[in-house]
Amino acid sequence: MNILAVESSGMVAAVAVVREGRLIGEYFLDHEKTHSQHLMPLVEQLLYGLDIKISDIDIFAASKGPGSFTGLRIGLATVKGLAQAIDKPVIGVPTLDGLAYNLLSRQGLICPIMNARREQVYTSIYRSNGKLQRLDEFMAIPVIELVQKLNTFDEPVMFNGDGVPAYWDLIKNEMGDKGIMAPVNLLTQRASSIACLALDKYKAEGAQKYTEVVPFYLRKSQAEQKFSKKG
Repeated sequence: MNILAVESSGMVAAVAVVREGRLIGEYFLDHEKTHSQHLMPLVEQLLYGLDIKISDIDIFAASKGPGSFTGLRIGLATVKGLAQAIDKPVIGVPTLDGLAYNLLSRQGLICPIMNARREQVYTSIYRSNGKLQRLDEFMAIPVIELVQKLNTFDEPVMFNGDGVPAYWDLIKNEMGDKGIMAPVNLLTQRASSIACLALDKYKAEGAQKYTEVVPFYLRKSQAEQKFSKKG
Protein backbone atom coordinates (compact mmCIF):
# COMPACT_ATOMS: atom_id res chain seq x y z
CA MET A 1 0.00 0.00 0.00
CA ASN A 2 1.33 3.42 -1.00
CA ILE A 3 0.29 6.51 0.97
CA LEU A 4 1.10 9.97 -0.35
CA ALA A 5 0.88 12.75 2.25
CA VAL A 6 1.23 16.51 1.98
CA GLU A 7 1.86 19.06 4.72
CA SER A 8 1.12 22.73 4.07
CA SER A 9 -0.37 24.01 7.32
CA GLY A 10 2.38 26.58 7.91
CA MET A 11 5.51 27.90 6.19
CA VAL A 12 6.73 24.37 5.49
CA ALA A 13 5.71 22.58 2.31
CA ALA A 14 6.40 18.86 2.47
CA VAL A 15 5.39 15.67 0.68
CA ALA A 16 6.12 12.06 1.56
CA VAL A 17 5.36 8.54 0.41
CA VAL A 18 5.05 5.67 2.88
CA ARG A 19 4.86 2.12 1.57
CA GLU A 20 3.71 -0.68 3.88
CA GLY A 21 4.70 1.35 6.92
CA ARG A 22 8.15 2.30 5.56
CA LEU A 23 9.10 5.83 4.52
CA ILE A 24 10.49 5.60 0.99
CA GLY A 25 10.71 9.29 0.11
CA GLU A 26 10.17 12.77 1.52
CA TYR A 27 10.72 16.30 0.22
CA PHE A 28 10.69 19.26 2.59
CA LEU A 29 10.92 23.01 1.92
CA ASP A 30 10.78 25.93 4.34
CA HIS A 31 10.99 28.76 1.85
CA GLU A 32 9.35 32.06 0.97
CA LYS A 33 7.47 30.79 -2.08
CA THR A 34 3.77 30.16 -1.63
CA HIS A 35 2.40 26.64 -1.42
CA SER A 36 0.45 27.21 -4.62
CA GLN A 37 3.80 27.64 -6.40
CA HIS A 38 5.70 24.62 -5.17
CA LEU A 39 3.46 21.98 -3.53
CA MET A 40 2.40 20.24 -6.74
CA PRO A 41 5.93 20.40 -8.25
CA LEU A 42 7.21 18.72 -5.06
CA VAL A 43 4.67 15.93 -5.49
CA GLU A 44 5.68 15.45 -9.12
CA GLN A 45 9.41 15.46 -8.33
CA LEU A 46 9.03 12.96 -5.50
CA LEU A 47 6.95 10.53 -7.55
CA TYR A 48 9.39 10.84 -10.46
CA GLY A 49 12.34 10.12 -8.17
CA LEU A 50 10.59 7.06 -6.75
CA ASP A 51 9.47 5.87 -10.20
CA ILE A 52 5.86 5.90 -9.00
CA LYS A 53 2.79 7.04 -10.92
CA ILE A 54 -0.18 8.78 -9.34
CA SER A 55 -2.20 5.69 -10.18
CA ASP A 56 0.12 3.68 -7.87
CA ILE A 57 -1.05 5.66 -4.83
CA ASP A 58 -3.65 3.84 -2.74
CA ILE A 59 -4.43 6.54 -0.16
CA PHE A 60 -3.89 10.29 -0.12
CA ALA A 61 -3.40 12.14 3.16
CA ALA A 62 -3.09 15.76 4.22
CA SER A 63 -2.57 17.81 7.33
CA LYS A 64 -6.05 19.21 7.96
CA GLY A 65 -5.36 21.85 10.60
CA PRO A 66 -5.25 23.95 12.56
CA GLY A 67 -2.86 26.26 10.76
CA SER A 68 -2.72 28.73 7.91
CA PHE A 69 -6.17 28.93 6.37
CA THR A 70 -4.75 29.35 2.87
CA GLY A 71 -2.12 26.65 3.32
CA LEU A 72 -4.65 24.12 4.58
CA ARG A 73 -6.99 24.78 1.67
CA ILE A 74 -4.15 24.37 -0.84
CA GLY A 75 -2.96 21.10 0.69
CA LEU A 76 -6.40 19.56 0.89
CA ALA A 77 -7.35 20.76 -2.58
CA THR A 78 -4.17 19.15 -3.94
CA VAL A 79 -4.80 15.69 -2.50
CA LYS A 80 -8.54 15.81 -3.13
CA GLY A 81 -7.95 16.67 -6.78
CA LEU A 82 -5.47 13.81 -7.17
CA ALA A 83 -7.75 11.38 -5.33
CA GLN A 84 -10.78 12.35 -7.39
CA ALA A 85 -8.87 11.77 -10.63
CA ILE A 86 -8.19 8.11 -9.78
CA ASP A 87 -11.10 7.51 -7.37
CA LYS A 88 -8.98 6.89 -4.27
CA PRO A 89 -9.73 7.76 -0.64
CA VAL A 90 -8.35 10.66 1.41
CA ILE A 91 -7.45 10.86 5.10
CA GLY A 92 -7.18 14.14 6.99
CA VAL A 93 -4.79 14.20 9.95
CA PRO A 94 -4.79 16.89 12.67
CA THR A 95 -1.67 19.03 12.27
CA LEU A 96 -0.87 19.02 15.99
CA ASP A 97 -1.02 15.21 16.09
CA GLY A 98 1.49 15.18 13.25
CA LEU A 99 3.86 17.50 15.10
CA ALA A 100 3.60 15.41 18.26
CA TYR A 101 4.30 12.26 16.23
CA ASN A 102 7.67 13.76 15.26
CA LEU A 103 8.65 13.22 18.91
CA LEU A 104 7.16 9.75 19.32
CA SER A 105 10.45 8.28 20.57
CA ARG A 106 10.60 10.76 23.46
CA GLN A 107 9.47 9.61 26.89
CA GLY A 108 7.34 12.21 28.66
CA LEU A 109 5.35 15.34 27.87
CA ILE A 110 5.22 16.85 24.38
CA CYS A 111 3.69 20.19 23.46
CA PRO A 112 3.47 21.23 19.80
CA ILE A 113 2.77 24.93 19.37
CA MET A 114 1.83 26.71 16.16
CA ASN A 115 1.97 30.48 15.98
CA ALA A 116 -1.62 31.77 15.85
CA ARG A 117 -0.46 35.41 16.08
CA ARG A 118 -1.46 38.00 18.71
CA GLU A 119 0.61 36.05 21.30
CA GLN A 120 -1.61 32.99 20.89
CA VAL A 121 -0.79 29.46 19.78
CA TYR A 122 -2.64 26.45 18.44
CA THR A 123 -1.70 23.61 20.73
CA SER A 124 -2.49 20.49 22.70
CA ILE A 125 -0.59 18.44 25.27
CA TYR A 126 0.61 14.88 24.70
CA ARG A 127 2.38 12.15 26.60
CA SER A 128 4.57 9.62 24.84
CA ASN A 129 5.87 6.29 26.07
CA GLY A 130 6.38 4.78 22.64
CA LYS A 131 2.73 5.52 21.92
CA LEU A 132 1.11 8.96 21.79
CA GLN A 133 -1.65 9.95 24.18
CA ARG A 134 -3.36 13.32 23.79
CA LEU A 135 -4.05 14.72 27.26
CA ASP A 136 -6.06 17.80 26.30
CA GLU A 137 -8.28 19.21 23.59
CA PHE A 138 -7.03 21.23 20.63
CA MET A 139 -6.74 24.83 21.80
CA ALA A 140 -6.10 28.35 20.57
CA ILE A 141 -4.88 30.10 23.71
CA PRO A 142 -2.44 32.79 24.88
CA VAL A 143 1.09 31.44 25.30
CA ILE A 144 1.25 32.53 28.92
CA GLU A 145 -1.90 30.51 29.75
CA LEU A 146 -0.40 27.44 28.10
CA VAL A 147 2.82 27.77 30.08
CA GLN A 148 0.89 28.13 33.33
CA LYS A 149 -1.06 24.97 32.49
CA LEU A 150 2.15 23.06 31.69
CA ASN A 151 3.81 24.17 34.92
CA THR A 152 1.12 22.30 36.87
CA PHE A 153 2.58 19.02 35.59
CA ASP A 154 5.89 19.80 37.32
CA GLU A 155 7.95 17.82 34.79
CA PRO A 156 9.98 18.59 31.65
CA VAL A 157 8.12 19.35 28.42
CA MET A 158 9.54 19.15 24.90
CA PHE A 159 8.19 21.75 22.47
CA ASN A 160 8.09 21.77 18.68
CA GLY A 161 6.23 23.68 15.98
CA ASP A 162 6.66 27.08 14.36
CA GLY A 163 5.54 28.80 17.56
CA VAL A 164 8.75 27.77 19.30
CA PRO A 165 11.07 30.37 17.71
CA ALA A 166 8.42 33.08 18.17
CA TYR A 167 7.77 32.47 21.87
CA TRP A 168 10.83 30.62 23.16
CA ASP A 169 12.09 33.48 25.32
CA LEU A 170 8.75 33.65 27.12
CA ILE A 171 8.63 29.87 27.57
CA LYS A 172 12.15 29.67 29.00
CA ASN A 173 11.51 32.64 31.28
CA GLU A 174 8.42 30.95 32.76
CA MET A 175 9.55 27.30 32.71
CA GLY A 176 13.32 27.42 33.04
CA ASP A 177 15.02 24.07 32.44
CA LYS A 178 11.65 22.28 32.27
CA GLY A 179 11.12 23.77 28.81
CA ILE A 180 13.05 21.82 26.16
CA MET A 181 13.25 22.68 22.46
CA ALA A 182 12.99 19.76 20.01
CA PRO A 183 15.97 18.99 17.75
CA VAL A 184 15.94 21.10 14.59
CA ASN A 185 15.07 18.14 12.32
CA LEU A 186 11.94 17.47 14.40
CA LEU A 187 10.97 21.06 15.09
CA THR A 188 8.56 21.69 12.21
CA GLN A 189 5.85 19.82 10.34
CA ARG A 190 6.79 16.62 8.49
CA ALA A 191 4.71 14.98 5.77
CA SER A 192 6.12 11.60 6.81
CA SER A 193 4.44 11.95 10.22
CA ILE A 194 1.14 12.76 8.50
CA ALA A 195 1.54 9.66 6.32
CA CYS A 196 2.29 7.38 9.28
CA LEU A 197 -0.70 8.67 11.25
CA ALA A 198 -2.88 8.31 8.16
CA LEU A 199 -1.87 4.65 7.96
CA ASP A 200 -2.78 4.13 11.63
CA LYS A 201 -6.10 5.89 11.10
CA TYR A 202 -6.85 3.81 8.01
CA LYS A 203 -6.22 0.57 9.92
CA ALA A 204 -8.48 1.71 12.77
CA GLU A 205 -11.27 3.51 10.94
CA GLY A 206 -10.88 3.09 7.20
CA ALA A 207 -10.61 6.01 4.80
CA GLN A 208 -13.00 8.75 3.72
CA LYS A 209 -14.28 9.85 0.36
CA TYR A 210 -12.38 12.88 -0.85
CA THR A 211 -15.58 14.93 -0.59
CA GLU A 212 -15.84 14.27 3.16
CA VAL A 213 -12.47 15.70 4.25
CA VAL A 214 -12.58 19.35 5.29
CA PRO A 215 -10.11 21.73 6.97
CA PHE A 216 -10.10 22.05 10.75
CA TYR A 217 -9.53 25.75 11.45
CA LEU A 218 -10.09 25.76 15.25
CA ARG A 219 -10.97 29.46 15.15
CA LYS A 220 -12.53 31.88 12.69
CA SER A 221 -10.43 33.84 10.23
CA GLN A 222 -9.88 37.55 10.90
CA ALA A 223 -12.37 38.39 8.14
CA GLU A 224 -15.01 36.13 9.72
CA GLN A 225 -14.34 37.61 13.16
CA LYS A 226 -14.81 41.14 11.80
CA PHE A 227 -18.03 40.08 10.05
CA SER A 228 -19.36 38.50 13.27
CA LYS A 229 -18.65 41.69 15.22
CA LYS A 230 -20.51 43.78 12.62
CA GLY A 231 -23.46 41.40 12.82
